[in-house]
Amino acid sequence: MSTLAPAISAPAVPAAPARRGHSRLQLVLDEAARVFAQRGFVAASVRDIVQPIGMQPGSLYYHFPTKEDLLVAVYREGVQRLSDKVDAAVAAQKDPWRRLEAACIAHLETLLDRSAYSRVVIRVAPVDAPSVAGQLTALRDLYEQRFVELVAALPLRDQTQARDLRLLLLGGLNWSQTWFREGGEQTPAQIAAGFVRLLRSTQRGN
Repeated sequence: MSTLAPAISAPAVPAAPARRGHSRLQLVLDEAARVFAQRGFVAASVRDIVQPIGMQPGSLYYHFPTKEDLLVAVYREGVQRLSDKVDAAVAAQKDPWRRLEAACIAHLETLLDRSAYSRVVIRVAPVDAPSVAGQLTALRDLYEQRFVELVAALPLRDQTQARDLRLLLLGGLNWSQTWFREGGEQTPAQIAAGFVRLLRSTQRGN
């Protein structure tokens, strides 16, 4: 993971448990991400995942005891990709508002790259897999801690609630997956920067 500037501490994404090596493991993760993103976790079956790659359902359990364990691995990969992009973008900036803008641009560009992994992180909620909900929530919280610290560093007006601002911003960015269209009037970077400018305009020149 890229090193962040001193103003932010980089929470590490929990490491994947050690597994026996297998040349097809990444292929399994990629296909699982595609199926979960397309069908959702609940509707996806193990057979849906293994058939396209010529694997028997029983072989999947060599790596992942349950479908829920596979989801955690896919989710972890998606969060790691988001984390790496945001960390690298923020490290190049010093001004608090510029740092937040850089993080939002990296976040939105990664979400809108239409990769299966990013779609899983947004589409699959922890409640969809109760037995591993705690693990999924922990992964999401570790990622969002970056934005907690970025917003906390802003020179906000006294009555502005940092938590509300952060939730509003992330909610708007994440929801863009439903309405963004390639070739539209604005790029993902322009949309993210516009969101930050709008919020900054409420802070009387801060």
